[in-house]
Amino acid sequence: MVNKPSPNLKVCLVVWLLLGASFSHTYATAPKLSGEIVQGGIIRGQVPTHSRVWLNNEPLPITEEGHFIFGVAKEATEALQLSYQLPEQDRQVMILKPKSRAFQVQRIDGLPREQVTPPPDVLARIQADAQLAREARKPISDLTGFTDAFIWPVDGPITGVYGSQRILNGEPRAPHWGIDVAAPTGTPVVAPASGRVVLAHPDMYFSGGTLFIDHGHGLLSAFLHLESIDVDLGESVKQGQMIGTVGATGRATGPHLDWRVSWREIRVDAQQLVPSR
Repeated sequence: MVNKPSPNLKVCLVVWLLLGASFSHTYATAPKLSGEIVQGGIIRGQVPTHSRVWLNNEPLPITEEGHFIFGVAKEATEALQLSYQLPEQDRQVMILKPKSRAFQVQRIDGLPREQVTPPPDVLARIQADAQLAREARKPISDLTGFTDAFIWPVDGPITGVYGSQRILNGEPRAPHWGIDVAAPTGTPVVAPASGRVVLAHPDMYFSGGTLFIDHGHGLLSAFLHLESIDVDLGESVKQGQMIGTVGATGRATGPHLDWRVSWREIRVDAQQLVPSR
């Protein structure tokens, strides 16, 4: 005679199967992403610990809590391939198609002629400035400031936006990579997120007083045209800490902060990180 399972055992089996299915589904969940998949976008993600993530088959560093970040270029039109492998799971792929954007055209007149078309005798200085900036952006640190909820570094009206085509004294130039916030000279500038100072230069030819803060995993903030820099190279800074003051140094028609953000070699839109206003 075959023994039939008791009703209680049947209930236990059903509950166990339901719970098992639930746990399996949760374990295989795709990465949690925040940020818009758009030209100039900044995407922050999180996966379970001990997972692996790749962007276009290049591995991305992950924090102990599973956080990672990547940027989308202004000119990006092709789909991005985000691959991930959760613990004890097969590698999976997400296809991310960037949305296109319409960028503004901004005309700026009244700049000194030598700042629009620099004379030959300053080219060596400009090249040295560019080299310093490139070297400061190279390292990919394990800092975790990029996970902060970013704040605005200064208050004031927005006078320039990311990606706008610049027409300087009637001559087309490269796009503007930052966001310009107008404020009186001497207005405090604060760190939008925690990080470490990787460049502090009092007078670059184009950007004047220039400060770079590394937020980790390739994300870096640049603050241009500063009147003063109140932190030192190598110093760790906390979110909200005063780092300098607004100025009109370098190529500027008036006092303002030009705040730029890059992820590795990609220039991204700082406004993607902060609350809209």
